[in-house]
Amino acid sequence: MQAVLRAGSVVAGYRLLRIIGQGTQSTVFLAEREADAQAVALKLISLAGTDESARLAFLNYAAAARRLVHPGIVAVLAAGVEGALGWLAMEPVPGASLDRYTRPSRLLPALLVLRVAEAVALALAYAHRQGVVHRDIKPANVLAHWPSDTVKLADFGLARVADAAQTATGLVLGSPGYMAPEQLAGGVPTPASDFYALGATLFQLLAGRLPHEAQALGELLRRVASEPAPDLRTLQPGVPAPLAALVARLLAKNPSERPADGDALVQALRAAQADCGAKSRRPRHRARE
Repeated sequence: MQAVLRAGSVVAGYRLLRIIGQGTQSTVFLAEREADAQAVALKLISLAGTDESARLAFLNYAAAARRLVHPGIVAVLAAGVEGALGWLAMEPVPGASLDRYTRPSRLLPALLVLRVAEAVALALAYAHRQGVVHRDIKPANVLAHWPSDTVKLADFGLARVADAAQTATGLVLGSPGYMAPEQLAGGVPTPASDFYALGATLFQLLAGRLPHEAQALGELLRRVASEPAPDLRTLQPGVPAPLAALVARLLAKNPSERPADGDALVQALRAAQADCGAKSRRPRHRARE
């Protein structure tokens, strides 16, 4: 794997140019197809040491991802397995992930967070109608390019590949801080678990921290399972009440208390935007003389 992951190498007919992203189990290169110099973002995932179920999970994921054609979803152009590598050729997307906006010193305005959330919700509504659950919503998987007002969701369903690759280790997989209680308990991910993860993402973008945090994984799992998320307004009093209420609804322990579907979530986000926009346009009351 390490010998392959360097600029100048060729994988599945794509020449690697430079690294543009790196995760715990994958590396993304800017690459070009040797046949016609088409630029792509090539994600390489190590399948070394895995069994056939991991490879099958990857191929199933790739097939599902290629079916998703939506302006809010990073397009998967081609995919396959070469040796111990799974590879995905994706459209190159300008901008960067929302990871950089999770620090308290770089938080986005609430109205902009709502607009980003609406774009994500529209993508989820479309994918869920196709029978595809994302499984790993988090800031790192949301790409934004402010000059073009573009927001795209990446890595649909890719978490199931990690599941298949590491099941035998007994580890909790994915991103536990964003995962719904029922998902951490071993339940099958559903649209409702995607909504919980979006709620955790919004909480982090607005408060600069996750709703549940702990040093030890076991303590984190306990808190997610049993403790309600903090009220956003106790951490950020400036967050509008309707937005805080919507985030709390997304973080409900009971999946049935979250929005019924992606379309309902989009409507709720638009209503919250209208409220935030109206408040931002209201003149301030003059102080009493």
